[in-house]
Amino acid sequence: MDIFQLSSALIVLCAIMAYINFRFLKLPTTIGLMVISLIFSLCLLVTGKFSPGITQIAESHLKNIDFSSLLLEGLLSFMLFAGAIHIKYNDLKSEKLSILLFSTLSVVISTTIIGISAFYILPLFGLKMPLMYCFLFGSLISPTDPISVLSILKKAGVSKSLETKIAGESLFNDGVAVVVFLTILNLANSSQSFSFSNAIMLFGTEAIGGILLGGALGWLSFKLIESIDHYQTETLITIATVMGGYTLAQYSHVSGPLAMVVAGLITGNQGKKLGMSEITNDYIDKFWEIIDEILNALLFVLIGLELLLISFEMKVLLVGILFIILTLMARFISIYLPSLLIRLKEPITQNTIKILTWGGLRGGISIALALSIPSAFGKELWLTLTYIIVSFSILIQGLTISKIANRT
Repeated sequence: MDIFQLSSALIVLCAIMAYINFRFLKLPTTIGLMVISLIFSLCLLVTGKFSPGITQIAESHLKNIDFSSLLLEGLLSFMLFAGAIHIKYNDLKSEKLSILLFSTLSVVISTTIIGISAFYILPLFGLKMPLMYCFLFGSLISPTDPISVLSILKKAGVSKSLETKIAGESLFNDGVAVVVFLTILNLANSSQSFSFSNAIMLFGTEAIGGILLGGALGWLSFKLIESIDHYQTETLITIATVMGGYTLAQYSHVSGPLAMVVAGLITGNQGKKLGMSEITNDYIDKFWEIIDEILNALLFVLIGLELLLISFEMKVLLVGILFIILTLMARFISIYLPSLLIRLKEPITQNTIKILTWGGLRGGISIALALSIPSAFGKELWLTLTYIIVSFSILIQGLTISKIANRT
């Protein structure tokens, strides 16, 4: 099956599952798609017990999809830009300290807690791993993906302030977490001994370089859009900004995700305010909203289908359940500690901390990063643990967050 046929099959699956969800289940779109995708995968596994050929065909096609590259080098750039283009400077400005600390300090705290805990817990189950590999797992499981819950929280009537905190944190912490992950991966691959100076240098190069590149891309996109009034061409310029900019980031060895967030913010604020007509503004908003919806649908269907490629052992399943609790505890601590500083400048309540903790879902980026780990670094173990945590996060946390929000 070539790339076009494979893509066609996935889009058809997404459309069928989206219809079933909208018509019958009526769950939030991304959660509903993953539920149906998981049920579909389980049905294939059960069918495979009686007719192994069917499961083998499905698995062979899925193995042709490089999920890690597809997300990290393709979908993520569009999704981050699409998310950033809808966020207003004024909203970010009012929550700047919260977003800054939750997307940076919280990621580092969570990575550290989970990494050290994994180093000491895994040997109890006969699964000893080097500390650096445990930190890799900590970094990949720390970024949050609240796409599934934002619409739920809006219906629950949470404040605009909390919405901005969640959306802003997720945009930036995806980029920061990828940088932290790549920094640890480079250090793990290096023959040199670990040093904080090397880690800070690698992190700074990726992060600062990505922000600077994103600023340059956003400014160039704004100037080009400002010079014309033709919504078709202006929409094409935004697409070129994403695809060309992300490719340039990869060749420059700087953070593509952070570059896309910054470029999206500039295009969505400076570009819309000073460079676009009302017609262009409307078309670009709707275009990127649809792109975001389609890509998220594809992502969550793929997450469900990945079940076919995950091997589960009872011992690892027990560790996964334990790590669900661990990641929730790490999430709470990584939110609570920065909140002590945030309170000095911005209001933040215990209810906000509770919603941020339970609403901090793990998603596709965690699975993609787990898939990118070299086999020699314990890839199979980390991938299985990640899948267990992500599944619980989306299905249980995602479906219960509205009750928690309504109680606050």
